[in-house]
Amino acid sequence: MEWVVVISVLVLTVLSLLRVNVIIAIIAAALTAGLMSGMSIVESIEMMVSGMGGQASTALSYILLGAFAVAISYTGITAILVNYLIKVLTGRKTMMVLAIAGVACLSQNLVPVHIAFIPILIPPLLKLFDDMRVDRRGVAAALTFGLKAPYVTIPAGFGLIFHETIQNGMVENGADITIGQTTLAMLIPGSGMVIGLLIAIFITYRKDREAVSGAGGSEANFTVPPTENVTFNRIHALTLVAIAGALIVQIFTQNLIAGALTGLVLMFALVVVPFRNGDQVMADGIAMMGQIAFVMLVASGFGKVLEDTGAVSALVEMSSSFLGNNQALIALILLLVGLVVTIGIGSSFGTIPILAALFVPISLASGFSTLATASMIGTAGALGDAGSPASDSTLGPTSGLNADGKHHHIWDTCVPTFLHYNIPLIVFGWIAAMVL
Repeated sequence: MEWVVVISVLVLTVLSLLRVNVIIAIIAAALTAGLMSGMSIVESIEMMVSGMGGQASTALSYILLGAFAVAISYTGITAILVNYLIKVLTGRKTMMVLAIAGVACLSQNLVPVHIAFIPILIPPLLKLFDDMRVDRRGVAAALTFGLKAPYVTIPAGFGLIFHETIQNGMVENGADITIGQTTLAMLIPGSGMVIGLLIAIFITYRKDREAVSGAGGSEANFTVPPTENVTFNRIHALTLVAIAGALIVQIFTQNLIAGALTGLVLMFALVVVPFRNGDQVMADGIAMMGQIAFVMLVASGFGKVLEDTGAVSALVEMSSSFLGNNQALIALILLLVGLVVTIGIGSSFGTIPILAALFVPISLASGFSTLATASMIGTAGALGDAGSPASDSTLGPTSGLNADGKHHHIWDTCVPTFLHYNIPLIVFGWIAAMVL
C-alpha cells in the first residue's frame, strides 16, 4: 500500500513527459492507484468522480476570474501595460523577464486574477520575444515565480487563503498557530524561491534561444493581438475601481467567487463593458480558463483516490517508522513525501489539509516546534504548484507562451520550474525546519 502513491505519481510523470494529455495522464494515475489498492476500474472511477467536487469552488472561481480578466481586457487597459513594456524594455531581455515576474506577483495579492491575466498579457509579447531571441523557459520561470512566491510569503489576497488553510489544518490536528506565525514560518522557504528565480534569469536561461514552431504540439495559426496606442481615460479609471472592489470583497469575504462576481458586476454596472456583451465575456472567460478548471477538478479526484485508499498515510508511516528521532532526516523525508503527493495532485491549497493531518502528529511527536511544522506543511504544499503538469501555476504560463504553438508544457514549463523552485523549496524548507 505504501508504494501506491509513488507508483501512481510516476505513471502521471512518465505519461506527461511522453506528451500524453495531462487530463488523460491524471486519470491513468488515479486508476493505477485504485487498482493497486484492490478496487475495480469502475470503483476507482466512481471514487475519482466523487472527489472532483473538492476543487469545484476553485474551478468556478477560475472561470469567473477568467471572465473578469476578459472584461478588463475589453477596456484596452492591458494594451497600455503591453505598450509600455514594449517601449521601455525592447532590447533589454533580463529587465523584461524581471518585469514580467513583477507583474505576475501583482496577480496574487493586489489584483486577485491569478493566472487569468496571462493569456491577455503574454501573447502580444510573443513576437517581441522571438525578435529578441528570449528563452521562453525563463519567462515561464518568471511567471510561475509570480504566481507562487507572493501567496507563499504574503498573507493577503490568495496568500491569506493559503496561510489560513495552513492555520486551520494545524489547529484541527492539535497544533495552535496564528497567521503571523505561519507568515514567519514561510519566509525562509520563500527566500529559496527568490534564489531560484535569479538563477533561472541570470544563469540558466540568459542565453539567446530560438523558439521552435510546433514545439507546443501543433503549428498554431497565430496572429499577434493588436497593441494599438491607447491613452488612459475615464473607462480605465472605472476599470481600476472595479478591480479595487473585487480585491476588497475578496479580502473581507475570503471568497474568490464573491470577489470575481463583484468585479464583473461593477464592470457592467459602471458601463465599462456594455451589458449586451455579457454572454460573450462569459464565453471567452470559459474558453480561456475552462481547460485549466477541468484539470483542477480531475486532479482533485486523483487526490481523493490517494486519500481514501489510505495510500498517503501508509507512505508516511513507512517513511517515519525507521527514522526514530532523527529530526534532520525526518524533515527531509516529510518534505520528499510532500513533493511526491503534491506534484501529483498539483494543488497547494487542496493538499494542505491532507498534509496537515499527516505531518502534525509526526512532527509534534518528533519534537519539532509549531513554526517548524508550519514551515514543512507550507513548503510541501507549495511544491505541488511548481513543476506539476496539473498545476495552474504551470498550466497558466503555458496557456500564454504556447499561443503560437512554440512552447511545450512539460519540457518548457514544468521541467524548468521543477528544477528552479522545487529544489530550493526543499533545501530552504529543510533549513527552516531545523532552525525554527
